[in-house]
Amino acid sequence: MARYTYLFTITDSFENFRHSLTQILKSCDFDVIYDAGDYLMAREIVGDVSFSKLVIAEVLVNTSSDEGGLANPTTFLSLIVKNEELPLYVDNHCQQKFKLLKQRIKQQECVANHA
Repeated sequence: MARYTYLFTITDSFENFRHSLTQILKSCDFDVIYDAGDYLMAREIVGDVSFSKLVIAEVLVNTSSDEGGLANPTTFLSLIVKNEELPLYVDNHCQQKFKLLKQRIKQQECVANHA
């Protein structure tokens, strides 16, 4: 199974970033299939690749505030991109989708601390 992760911080609230994230996923041929507030799952739209190569993207949201609670909360997001394909090649389909999503996320103004 191929699996790639990307950790990043957003400087805006997640609610403001959520719409942008949904649009990014749609522009990369993903369809959001589950949204639980702090967890988002999207599946690649069927069509161009075999079922074993279809990619699933998951976004985990972790909002934390300073100990005193006086500062604005910081939102950390984990992007996990995976599929059932064995990563026999460095530039496999899952890696390509991961790079595309990561690039589009980095282009957003409210994203900081690219990891």
